[in-house]
Amino acid sequence: MKKPIIFALDDDPQVLRAVTRDLKSEYRKEYRIMSTESANDALEALVDLKKKNEVVALFLVDQRMPEMLGVEFLTEAKKQYPEAKKVLLTAYSDTDAAIKAINDVQLDYYLTKPWNPPEEKLYPTLNDLLDVWQMNFQPEFDGIKVLGYQFSPKSHDIKDFLSANLFPFQWLDVETNDKAKEIISLYDLKTTDMPVVSLQNGECYKNPDIVALATALGLNAHPKDNLYDVVIIGAGPSGLAAAVYGGSEGLKTLLIEKHAPGGQAGTSSRIENYLGFPNGLSGQELTHRAITQAKRFGIEFLSPQEVTSISEKDGYKSISLGNGECISTKSVVITTGVNYRKLEAEGVENYTGAGIYYGSSMTEAQACANKEVYIVGGGNSAGQSAVYLSKFAKNVYIIVRKEDLSSSMSSYLIDQINSIDNITVLGHTNITKAKGKDDRLTALELTNNETSKTKEVAADALFIFIGARPYTDWIALDIIKNERGFIETGRDLTRYNDFKKIWKKDREPFLLETCSPGIFASGDVRAGAMNRVASAVGEGAMAIKFVHEYLAEI
Repeated sequence: MKKPIIFALDDDPQVLRAVTRDLKSEYRKEYRIMSTESANDALEALVDLKKKNEVVALFLVDQRMPEMLGVEFLTEAKKQYPEAKKVLLTAYSDTDAAIKAINDVQLDYYLTKPWNPPEEKLYPTLNDLLDVWQMNFQPEFDGIKVLGYQFSPKSHDIKDFLSANLFPFQWLDVETNDKAKEIISLYDLKTTDMPVVSLQNGECYKNPDIVALATALGLNAHPKDNLYDVVIIGAGPSGLAAAVYGGSEGLKTLLIEKHAPGGQAGTSSRIENYLGFPNGLSGQELTHRAITQAKRFGIEFLSPQEVTSISEKDGYKSISLGNGECISTKSVVITTGVNYRKLEAEGVENYTGAGIYYGSSMTEAQACANKEVYIVGGGNSAGQSAVYLSKFAKNVYIIVRKEDLSSSMSSYLIDQINSIDNITVLGHTNITKAKGKDDRLTALELTNNETSKTKEVAADALFIFIGARPYTDWIALDIIKNERGFIETGRDLTRYNDFKKIWKKDREPFLLETCSPGIFASGDVRAGAMNRVASAVGEGAMAIKFVHEYLAEI
């Protein structure tokens, strides 16, 4: 935690040096001592300190100064730090002004000059005041602050990005939060500036672009080199595993992620069937461990950065990035995973990001307190989200087209859901319409797919976890996919008529190799994958084994 500040102000350099010396001698271990001769400079410094979330515990200010009187300075300083203790340094002739200031600016004490010896005339008084201040002091959140409107899609995108990239932040609703209003005044913000991200260093980003925000936070979006042994596209569990094994086995490895590491697994509130974690772990925890491990082995991580295409020339793969840069690599592992399928119901697009969300239940959980929450989808991600949201919401409803969850969800999750009173499973149900007011979701129309009966229910939030649409549309290279867009690999490629037109090697493709030699696919993006975290991790590790075999050929 940052040290609180004791701020000294006196226009006499000799007096200021003496008081600063005495303050540092007694308080430097627990407090940061700041001092200046100019009252105007001091007021400017207080604004900067406030923006950086610094805390002033005590002001020690001379009364007679040419720029303004000490009492006038304390009146202005109080606007920034109303809880700070205020002490006036006075001559005997200024005693009346000091006594008047006790009522005018809630002056805590005044000291007459000189204060020697400080052990008798300075420290006892300041110690008492600082003890009282410490008893009432509640440290504020010292980190990134996001200001915006709760039902703003752009605000949701920024919260989701920060959360997925493991940046702790504090959400401040500008309509209801006093701290938000304070920051708005401090930076002179307007409604058109929202959402706003305030960083620890005092910088303020108005309606920021995600890439610009990522750069400000120290994320790397530009490759350091032009040639790599292996480039891994996608930092879900499979991509992270491939990065760990690629780095640990000495390959020059680059990992590229469009949004944030972890993929869909990274948004899971609790993964309970992953080997070695009997009490389960969150997707964020797994992601943090994996990315730390991969970086320890020297891999390079680009995020947020999008791959727009892959091409081949002279045996090397050329990868084009969203920012126009291009890199070369000897091999590629595609681990881009899957996206949630869009819910085809009237009105859904109107409220996406404003009460309707694809995944991301952890990001919006606090906003669901005592609310009516709906989840559509019957897979494990939907179940994990329901269990997590039930801790906040008044009621959670899981909507599935089938009779129950038994055909699509792990039994351990079904047992948990059945034991939680405020979770209800609505079988044989479809969402046919989303309704709202003031640009936010307020109701859903539900239709029973057996009886065709419809009903309207109040809904504060809807989280969508349906289907698995592979993220492969960007691949223009001749890579064979099945009818659903999943990448075919290994021996399964021989079933396709175009295979022999594309594959020109004497050997068969390796188990995870696509029809383009040296380009591999692993995890959920691959046709026939098991759609479990453990299997994705296993395939990522296997992919590096085949990369080694391929590199041995060239």
